[in-house]
Amino acid sequence: MDNMKFAVIGGDMRQAKLAELLYIDGHQVSTFAIDEIENLVGVHRAESPMQAIDGAGCVVLPLPIVSAPGVLSTPLGRDTHELEGILSVLRSDQMITGGMIDSATYDMARRLGLSISDYYAREELVVSNAAATAEGAIKIAMDETPITLLGSKCLVIGFGRIGKILAHRLKGMGAVVAASGRSHSDRAWIDAYGYTALNTNSLEGHLRNFDIIFNTAPARILSKERLKEILSNCLIIDLSSKPGGMDFIAAGNLGLRAVWALSLPGKVAPVTSGIVIKNTIYNMLLEQGL
Repeated sequence: MDNMKFAVIGGDMRQAKLAELLYIDGHQVSTFAIDEIENLVGVHRAESPMQAIDGAGCVVLPLPIVSAPGVLSTPLGRDTHELEGILSVLRSDQMITGGMIDSATYDMARRLGLSISDYYAREELVVSNAAATAEGAIKIAMDETPITLLGSKCLVIGFGRIGKILAHRLKGMGAVVAASGRSHSDRAWIDAYGYTALNTNSLEGHLRNFDIIFNTAPARILSKERLKEILSNCLIIDLSSKPGGMDFIAAGNLGLRAVWALSLPGKVAPVTSGIVIKNTIYNMLLEQGL
């Protein structure tokens, strides 16, 4: 891929490392709204979105793209930026990409005559992201419990990408693993892998049996009534995106230990995550002939 200019706008440590990695590969890189990292190697810090995107062939927006409806995600920024204000200075001839793009953002881009693509929808990124999330979840479990994973009784709710990798890692560390799925096929795979198979829709009567419960399902699975079954010495780790998979207020009132572990790849493996995002964007550029 020939030298080109990238603009990296907003985001967390993943995007900060991405900017450095792009420079190391020989590209020109400008950033905006990544203010809290003092020394980004070879990267030009722009004072405005317009300055950042000047001459850029590719504009990289955060993962997730918004922190609230219409607000650019800028955990490393000093100011709040409306997404429309960012998109309004972009050009239709630029490749514009972000992560976990919501329908309102797609509509906004279309209204502005822009095409935007979601790098988080790419399978190569999602699988790598799931692996980093699973490792981060295991780190939390090891830090927050007084027991070893060896011999611990663990439940993984949901058997998607993260659930599959997490269950595999836990079993490899000697945990006694149960996993739940909604579909017959998921439960058949859970059984085939040698885990105890449960139905996500009917967890009642099973939840008191575990030392650690990991929720990966993007739905409110752990309601107040289900939380009442869980013993006070059980650690609950919710890996699902907002609005989360459990009633955290009820968990607090019940005296349960609960951790909502959002954006783990950016926290536990920002360099690896930056590499994965970079390679995914390169694939997207190549597919577009750029």
